[in-house]
Amino acid sequence: MLVHPVAVPGSGRESWTVLGDDDVPVVPVDRFLAYLTDIGRSPNTVKAYSHESQGLLGSFLSFRSLDWRF
Repeated sequence: MLVHPVAVPGSGRESWTVLGDDDVPVVPVDRFLAYLTDIGRSPNTVKAYSHESQGLLGSFLSFRSLDWRF
């Protein structure tokens, strides 16, 4: 998994997403990060949550030998 910056269309605001090994956004994490951006959380907060999500979710899925698209 990889944390990647994105620009929010139409607003020019910065946000973050977590990409899976196939370079496709991890949908549940992406939705949560988009929500944080929509309610006005700081880009630094969204970035921190994206890194934590990437680390914790990646570790859990790896430990369980699961894919996020389960």
